[in-house]
Amino acid sequence: MDDATLKRTPLYRQHVKLNAKMVEFGGWEMPVQYAGIIEEHRAVRTAAGLFDVSHMGQVRVSGTGARDFLRYLAANDVRKLDIGRCQYSFLLNERGGTIDDMMVYRTGEYSYTLVVNASNAEKDWAHIVSTGSGLKDVRLENRIGKRALLAFQGPLAAEILSELTPEDVGALRFHDVRPYTVAGVPVMLAASGYTGENGFEIFVETNDVESLWCALHEAGNRSGAVPAGLGARDTLRLEASLALYGHELDENTSPLEANLGFAVAKTGAYIGSEAIREQLAGGVSKRLVMLEMIDKGIPRQGYGIHRSDGSDAGVITSGSVSPWTGRNIAMGFVDPKLARREQEVLVAVRNRRLRAKVVRRPYYRRPGS
Repeated sequence: MDDATLKRTPLYRQHVKLNAKMVEFGGWEMPVQYAGIIEEHRAVRTAAGLFDVSHMGQVRVSGTGARDFLRYLAANDVRKLDIGRCQYSFLLNERGGTIDDMMVYRTGEYSYTLVVNASNAEKDWAHIVSTGSGLKDVRLENRIGKRALLAFQGPLAAEILSELTPEDVGALRFHDVRPYTVAGVPVMLAASGYTGENGFEIFVETNDVESLWCALHEAGNRSGAVPAGLGARDTLRLEASLALYGHELDENTSPLEANLGFAVAKTGAYIGSEAIREQLAGGVSKRLVMLEMIDKGIPRQGYGIHRSDGSDAGVITSGSVSPWTGRNIAMGFVDPKLARREQEVLVAVRNRRLRAKVVRRPYYRRPGS
């Protein structure tokens, strides 16, 4: 994609000012790193990291029919959501394959915000509109470019955020979402994230996001917090065994195959529900596992996974060196019979087949979790 056609978030000027390395991602020009991926990764694990995630798609669903519409549209049961809570969910096709994964935030009695992946935003919007077409009690609003979104993640995130608001940040439970005022800016603050750490996602008006970013950057700098880019976001989510669309999820993969059944309703009628119930009853043909290399070699997406006799057993979906442990790790799909902890497999790294073993998920667990 030509640089002239790339979209930019309202924080592009700040990224350039901080000498970020900018790359194309999902049609956006985004920072992949500032000081370095390993430094940013470790800052999130020990202090906090500030991420610009304004490229993520946002859709507002409102009206007296919003809950019933979302109950049919999304795989997780939105009826479980109280006002001021959020949940992980999926848009599925009729085969049970994943169109996208998303977060659903209930911000009012008849008001919800969906946050979807940037690379899928247009596809998701078309799917949502076609599904909700003609429903008079449902209002749909595409909010891409109208609302910014920050993520502030790490063990010191709450402490740093508390310096910028008179309200009690510690009162937020995991997956709570509430209106707050931070650094004089009205925001919607959610106790959620994508790093394996405690932290927050901060919904803010586009015109206010730059001043909020600067306030968080200044306050965090005193405690070791740093701006963090897409590179660290990816290694953090891999350590935390969190799925990424296009890697662990796609339209030919169900949430059950990706070990995400906790976010799928077992009853009720929603798009893909019949296929999901068939998998629940009959089992799945592949299972996502976390691998740690025994032999020296870095597993990468697309590398084959083999049984000890050399026969095909699956494929790597994400892999890297873990900045936290220094070990080579990966996620991948295997025959369900091989999805046992300590099970050894072979990973085809270039022209060699190297030993790896299945390990627990999540690979990284924050202290006290």
